[in-house]
Amino acid sequence: MKLNRWVVLTTTTSVLALFVFCSNKKSTGSDGFFGHLMGVLQYAHYQPKEVDDSLSAKVYENLLGQLDRTKHFFTQEDLKELSAHKYSIDDQIKAGRFDFFDKTWNTLHKRIDVLQPFIESELSKPYSYNSNEEYVLEDEPQNYMVNEAALLEDWKRWLKFQSLERLSRKMENQKKMKDSASASKIKPFDTLELSARNETKKFYADWFKRLKKMDRRDQIAMYANAISEVYDPHTEYFPPEDKDNFDIGMTGKLEGIGATLTERDGYIKVERIVPGSASYRQGELKAGDLILKVAQGSAEPVDVVDMKLDDAIQLIRGKKGTEVRLTVKKPDGKTQVIPIIREVVVIEDTYARSAIINYQGLSLGLIQLPSFYADFSTRGRGRHSSEDVRLEIEKLKEAGVKGIILDLRNNGGGSLQDAIDMGGLFIPQGPIVQVKDARGVEVYSDRDPAVNYSGPLVVLVNTYSASASEILAAAMQDYNRAIIIGTKSTFGKGTVQTFVPLEGGVTDVFPRGYGQLKVTIQKFYRINGGTTQLMGVVPDVILPDLYDGIEQGEKEMDYHLAYDKIPSAVYSAFNPYKEDRRKLAIKQTNAKKGGSEYFGLVTNRSVELAKQRKSYTYSLNLEKFEKQQETLRNQDKPLKDFKYKTVADTIMPLAVDMDAVKGDKTKEALKLDWLKRYKEDAVFDMGLFAMSDWIGESPATNTDPKKKSNKKESKKPSAKKQSSGKTESKSSPKKAPVKAATPVSPM
Repeated sequence: MKLNRWVVLTTTTSVLALFVFCSNKKSTGSDGFFGHLMGVLQYAHYQPKEVDDSLSAKVYENLLGQLDRTKHFFTQEDLKELSAHKYSIDDQIKAGRFDFFDKTWNTLHKRIDVLQPFIESELSKPYSYNSNEEYVLEDEPQNYMVNEAALLEDWKRWLKFQSLERLSRKMENQKKMKDSASASKIKPFDTLELSARNETKKFYADWFKRLKKMDRRDQIAMYANAISEVYDPHTEYFPPEDKDNFDIGMTGKLEGIGATLTERDGYIKVERIVPGSASYRQGELKAGDLILKVAQGSAEPVDVVDMKLDDAIQLIRGKKGTEVRLTVKKPDGKTQVIPIIREVVVIEDTYARSAIINYQGLSLGLIQLPSFYADFSTRGRGRHSSEDVRLEIEKLKEAGVKGIILDLRNNGGGSLQDAIDMGGLFIPQGPIVQVKDARGVEVYSDRDPAVNYSGPLVVLVNTYSASASEILAAAMQDYNRAIIIGTKSTFGKGTVQTFVPLEGGVTDVFPRGYGQLKVTIQKFYRINGGTTQLMGVVPDVILPDLYDGIEQGEKEMDYHLAYDKIPSAVYSAFNPYKEDRRKLAIKQTNAKKGGSEYFGLVTNRSVELAKQRKSYTYSLNLEKFEKQQETLRNQDKPLKDFKYKTVADTIMPLAVDMDAVKGDKTKEALKLDWLKRYKEDAVFDMGLFAMSDWIGESPATNTDPKKKSNKKESKKPSAKKQSSGKTESKSSPKKAPVKAATPVSPM
């Protein structure tokens, strides 16, 4: 029986603006926003806090850090005034007041009003790059400038540094043009210097323009997150629009027109049309078009020029079957009204996908899983990552693969239930993860004795494999069921979140209500009693990474929960395929890593990057700066020039997948494009080496990709998830054997 646990495990973070402008409208406590927010934090959070002076001080530091991490805006004089609120924020929260927030906002607003004309003036005249000035770039500056005068002096050097950096890149690009057909496009130094200053000027003009579009709702959302994040970094406030975007990421679908939009110079620009979407089939909207107005059917169109991107998107999205009319400006300057009937847009690259690898006669399977997605909106009957992976496994088995590589790199997590169900595909039955809350510890198990896949399994992870990815990788490691390969550890997120609606709040500021709070309700633990919290999953084969010397993952985040252990669950190791060979493969793959020229270069470069990251002093003298840049380029050159090529002979999509899109050139290209990354992927190759060593037969003698193991496997049936938590199971129907596509390989 499968349990109905629709809780979320992700590292997804609300994208918060670092700086925002305050409108003149002040929110009062009468609408009860703080009461609802703090109520959920107090009764639902895994580790609730007293709303006291200690919490107040943390909120104070957190908001200042969000607004001015680089210490380019506030001064020590500002902090003398702001610090008067440091131990009274708790009282303000209880009273529903925004005193500290509004005071901080207004201080920031006034400072930017000073900076805008200052930046314009500084960048209006050429720089002299002959002095011996320097600029120290720190990853985490420790001190604020004493006063505004000192701050502006620092901004002078900061603007000069940014312009010099742009100028240096332009000069380097021109050096490359001298011996090419583009030599006629070479520009004089004065032109390059002016262009660099103008780019710096435009960067800040655009930045401030975007900030001014932020309204009171955005400001309250930021303050709500400054408060909620001090409970732990994964407890976050989501206004309704942000929750919509989160759901799209979890389900891989939305109701709309199927276009990727960005904001450029005040215009909403079409960057990409989603293949198969309403826009794709309608055919008139193209990448590069600028959207000027949006109308709901025959209603009066709304001008979206200079509108916030999020607000424009809300106008363009809508229910399936409704019409939206877009007034667009084409690249040739012509204006056109394009009517589009909204549909359900499916974002295919958010779903599991598979391919067949041929490596020295071995036929191996590859499954790439971007997230542990799940469609919560349809009470468990929608699309789920665990079921999709099961289907990909069945296709690969029918194609006769002798091993499967599961790629969880950069998979930030998702559905807890899908992590449990997915683990059950590889073991007969048993615990997958332990979960702890105020009531104690509960063991979540796979209870189905069937095994969908009993062959060799390699799991690829990296620092950004998090949460649900860590549950699956840890369970496979504890069962000795797989070889885990990747960076020195995964992300280190060992907490479980769920969404709790904040009731009420339909006001002018919140026309769709207050939204929801994603709140940490549990910690999860490995079945061996350890936790991935802070520690992550340490792979069996640890590979060098460019950022090994830089703190990454959960441990670099403020206010994270502590590492601890609990007793082990009752389980027995399960590896039905050559356990001695698995252990030997781990040893042999680690040896191959040590002899890799590529990974040697990665190790050397990681040491250099770590030194540069903490603090680096740049000369503002052009000649000296160029020498510094040359030194940095030379440090990067050995790795950059190393052209890694995969050892795989071919990587091909399955023929059945190509047949499904036959005749649609765009979709055919998409089926091939995602595989291109693997042709220069050294980590993927380590997975191939491990798999070959584990299988333990001479690859060259295995020339028949359809030759199958004599071991018998049970097919774990599809489990349709119902709101009652019950399972409706049935055996998968028999299918014709699945073949690899004709080698139209991207290799």
